[in-house]
Amino acid sequence: MIITKTPFRISFFGGGTDMPSFFNEHGGAVISTTFDKYCYLVVRHLPPFRPYYSELVYSKMERVNTIDEIQHPAIREAMRMLDIHEIRLSYEGDLPARTGLGSSSTFAVGMLNAFYALKGKMVGKRKLAQDAIYLERELCKESGGWQDQIAAAFGGLNRIDFADNQFKVTPIIIHPERKALLNESLLLFYTGISRYSAEVQKDTMSRQQDKIAQFKEMLQLVDEAQAILENKHSDFNDFGRLLDHTWRLKRATGGKVSNSFIDEIYDKGIKAGALGGKLLGAGGGGFLLFYVEPDKRQNVLNALDNLMNVPFAFENEGTNIAYYNPETYIPRKEITID
Repeated sequence: MIITKTPFRISFFGGGTDMPSFFNEHGGAVISTTFDKYCYLVVRHLPPFRPYYSELVYSKMERVNTIDEIQHPAIREAMRMLDIHEIRLSYEGDLPARTGLGSSSTFAVGMLNAFYALKGKMVGKRKLAQDAIYLERELCKESGGWQDQIAAAFGGLNRIDFADNQFKVTPIIIHPERKALLNESLLLFYTGISRYSAEVQKDTMSRQQDKIAQFKEMLQLVDEAQAILENKHSDFNDFGRLLDHTWRLKRATGGKVSNSFIDEIYDKGIKAGALGGKLLGAGGGGFLLFYVEPDKRQNVLNALDNLMNVPFAFENEGTNIAYYNPETYIPRKEITID
């Protein structure tokens, strides 16, 4: 039995510039962090006493006799990719899927980590990120960028640069006390709306050439935000104001990024004292993040008391094997039961 533990991520700046169609021409970069909410995957070879060959438990249950029967595209293609057979896979998540936290890519990274371990292989974080990108973008043909897979694999507060179909991960150097202050200045709220990010991404990138100016400006904000984080003399409140700036730019990139309900929530947060914030992920729903000075924190919580506030803390590990107890696998067709 293998259990993997893989964190969800918060993307601060540069979202959208991690799309190959943009960064291979203009370059791309994001600043993101993982935090202490996780996707857990339990994988083992299924004992040969069932009337089916594999059992897959996520938001639904599948019991199948061939890989071709599997409905979940990422599971199906990952099993083909790594030659995995006769398994029981079970998913548990601390937060709901399709909510802007990179959940599908977190799932992909954790699943690949488990599959490799099931085969007795321990692979590095870069390999897991690369394989997850290939799985989702090439094998499953899902629209989207690269940052989610990389964040889930590596963990931590990082700047990730993209160019020429490559990526580079650079940890943000920040004093622990300043990092704690940043954490304390962020509030996360669940809007109650779930959506498929690939659909929002398709709309956002449908007329990409008309939005190049916005994406280039969003890319420039990555440098400004990194400077604020790493300069011990900088004012963290400027980080909050930059979040407001990047959110207003992002809203202009597609009609499905926001809606009247989300705009109303965001305006309430700002009026209550938040300096800035953004909807996480591709847009359309999910989680709203606000930057709030400590003395205004309760004001914002009171103003948005109809929403679920999710306390969180930054984490640094990325995906890892939480439990490893490998089994000897004998294909069912080779087993003789007396």
